Amino acid sequence: MMIRSIPLLIFTIFFSIVNRAYASEIKKLPICLKTANCVSSQASIIDKQHYIEPFRIIGNVKDVWLNLKKELLAHDRMVITHETNDSLHAEAISLIFRFTDDINLILDHQKQIIHIRSASREGHTDFGINRKRIEILRKQLQKAGMIA
Repeated sequence: MMIRSIPLLIFTIFFSIVNRAYASEIKKLPICLKTANCVSSQASIIDKQHYIEPFRIIGNVKDVWLNLKKELLAHDRMVITHETNDSLHAEAISLIFRFTDDINLILDHQKQIIHIRSASREGHTDFGINRKRIEILRKQLQKAGMIA
């Protein structure tokens, strides 16, 4: 009886591992709330308040990722708090009121894009600071010939 259940056990273990591995590859940015202090490349394209274009890589993916991290760290009051091979979280602290903004990035190797989100932790509006931050970063990477 025990020998007959071994193939079933192997089958179950194999497919549970495969499903977990597949699920971990599908990375999503946190969603933007209804407040006006968040932008995300994974927001709906019709959501003009929150949607922002992802970064389209035109160079070597690894070089772009390393350059992106350098550009983030070059900004005043910004620190990288967590990173993996294909995701990154940074925090930016505002100068006057010391508010914290979260910056999340996900590298999609297959599509050669970087999804990005920037959002304030507090309040309702940010006076466009999160969108400006991402657009400045975009221009710096475009100038370096890393993204389109």
